[in-house]
Amino acid sequence: MRILLKLVIDCDADAAWRALHSPRAVAELYGPVLGLEPLVPRGLPTSWSPGDDVPVQLSAFGGVPAGRQLIHVSESVVDEPAGQVRIFRDSGIPLTGPLASLDVWDHQMAVSPAPGDPSKTLWRDRLVIGGPTAAALWPVLWGIWQWRAARIRALAPTWAHDPAPDADPAPGAAPGAGAGAPTSPTAETASVHRDGTL
Repeated sequence: MRILLKLVIDCDADAAWRALHSPRAVAELYGPVLGLEPLVPRGLPTSWSPGDDVPVQLSAFGGVPAGRQLIHVSESVVDEPAGQVRIFRDSGIPLTGPLASLDVWDHQMAVSPAPGDPSKTLWRDRLVIGGPTAAALWPVLWGIWQWRAARIRALAPTWAHDPAPDADPAPGAAPGAGAGAPTSPTAETASVHRDGTL
């Protein structure tokens, strides 16, 4: 079963791509309805990278336990007639809680410049779920995805952090670390099953 979103958001595709890689920005999409806390001592990475496997504890409405989930990150680039599309994929799996009855969880988010306006982003979101309770959980997840869409639209303008052209980096800072530089840089297509097979 699938849940699909397609929307144009008010930031450029590079800013949207940075946001997809930021655990902080992703957490803001679900707040305050759903929170996530890392279950590993090192905590959440500053930026998601391909190959990351991070178990997290989900909580609803500020503290009600909602289960644990493994986040597994991969990414890809696809050439389409309108241009390049970057795809961020979470093919982890719910480990405990209401969603643990799903044996397929494949969440892909694709970003590309909006047709006719490269200052905006065409955001495409696809969640594929499977398992004995997929049909029962689909309406709940559909509702959450509509909430996500509203949050994506609201937060997208805050994702653009272009450095000022005359910004000088602080002494000893790395190139590109001047004022206005991004501070919180906020998916192949096969389904992944709980046992890790494709």
